[in-house]
Amino acid sequence: MGAAEVRHREAAGRRYRDEWRCRLHRARRACARLRRDGDRGWQRRLLPRHAQDRHRGAAPGLPRGGHRDAGGRGLRGVTIRPAGEARFGACVPVVVVGAGAAGLVAALSAQEAGADVLLLERDAVPRGSTALSAGLIPAAGTRWQRAAGVEDTPEDFAADIMAKAADEPDRALVALLTTHITPTLEWLHEAHGLGFSLVTDFRYPGHSALRMHGLPSRSGEALVDALRSAAEAAGIPLLCETQVDCLFAAADGRIAGIGLHRPDGSREEIGCDALVLACNGYGGNRELVAEHIPAMADALYFGHPGNQGDALLWGQALGAATRHLSGHQGHGSVAQPHGILITWATITEGGVQVNAEGRRFSNEAHGYSEQAAVVLRQSGGVAWTIFDGRIAGIARQFEDFRKAEEGGAILRADTPEALALRLGIPTEALVATLAEVAALKQAGGTDGFGRRFVDIPQLAAPYCAVRVTGALFHTQGGLVVDDAARVLCPDGSALPNLYAAGGAACGVSGAGPAGYLSGNGLLAAIALGRVAGQAAGHQVCR
Repeated sequence: MGAAEVRHREAAGRRYRDEWRCRLHRARRACARLRRDGDRGWQRRLLPRHAQDRHRGAAPGLPRGGHRDAGGRGLRGVTIRPAGEARFGACVPVVVVGAGAAGLVAALSAQEAGADVLLLERDAVPRGSTALSAGLIPAAGTRWQRAAGVEDTPEDFAADIMAKAADEPDRALVALLTTHITPTLEWLHEAHGLGFSLVTDFRYPGHSALRMHGLPSRSGEALVDALRSAAEAAGIPLLCETQVDCLFAAADGRIAGIGLHRPDGSREEIGCDALVLACNGYGGNRELVAEHIPAMADALYFGHPGNQGDALLWGQALGAATRHLSGHQGHGSVAQPHGILITWATITEGGVQVNAEGRRFSNEAHGYSEQAAVVLRQSGGVAWTIFDGRIAGIARQFEDFRKAEEGGAILRADTPEALALRLGIPTEALVATLAEVAALKQAGGTDGFGRRFVDIPQLAAPYCAVRVTGALFHTQGGLVVDDAARVLCPDGSALPNLYAAGGAACGVSGAGPAGYLSGNGLLAAIALGRVAGQAAGHQVCR
């Protein structure tokens, strides 16, 4: 990179940071106005009478001084405090915690339902796990599928989810997500201008139809930026660099509001009539990962470090039900040491993985999630993904892959022998391995690991390879929710005004990595975000 390019990127970075400082300043001014106006303005306009009484301390809530530490395991300092202790400087009908895909969709939906919304984000710029993904959302029966001649239904989609997860997920939740995701994508397109298109040049493992939708860049960062722009255009206040550390709750579990702190040490308490938890799972909390997913305790964590289990711990402290806490999405193809996600199209289109001995070690095509632990069991916890120039051309539609190429992660050679030399692995073993794969493809056979090589093109020069490791991306278990995304108790009753979406809620992948069907994470984020936001908005507007 030349000096001019370096200066250009630095200038662009400064402009980007300055832009977000201005946006953050405007959001803080909005909250300052809420505090300043108090009963004379915002509070009277936004607060129902019972909430005003609660704000004045009329509702006793939990016994004074009887706060509960939600962080007894994994996260100290996240607490549930009695509603009567709150001193709210502002009150908003709906508060959404987390400005990833789930939170942004929830905020847009709550506002559409007629509610005033405040969106809180712990980072300086909304990113979250969404920005670390490929930004692809599975949906069945969409306009984009019809335009491509793809026949698909929510029922077929639901069947694929249940088959991949061995019938472990809750069928009602699966039906809820698969029926809501299509109209939600249509709504985001029509009402907010998100330009989705269908991925048509390869099919992800476990899906019986082409149903992955994404923005043109095929980037999760572009997806969260588009949703943030939609929220800004809708006038939804977004307050960044705010860490919510406590919930104020009445004795019946009704949430009265939240407490938060900022990097400068200042604190604020904000009342609400409905709370949506969209702050993901616990993948960034090593203690909770070791407790619930011991096989991934030492794995590279490729999710957002802020995913510390806040929603899970709050829910447990409130007596909420949880399910499938061992469920998670791994990925067996993260470029090492570059730390860049390598699309699984490198495998599904005919590539293979070999270890340091130049030998294959698994059925790579069973799914990238379960492949993470398999790769980690290899020498050094690494493997090489082998593919070719044709497959690289398909993978290049993904921004992450292009970044991997630019960063020098993708190695190339004209022959298997030359490739082995570049990789530093035994030449004879790699040549024999690729010859075996070629024979299987020629015969349309099945190997000893159970992988079928039917109608899969042969690898050809130039040969490509990337050194990869297995990683934990995000957890899939969480709080149990109903068909309105309300958080449930073990007896099936709902907490009065608490909702969960995305990784905060139990997903549809079952209790282990093998149940993760490609796109399950964003499916739950987008569809449950829509359901939770609509339900919260309607609740406070009744």
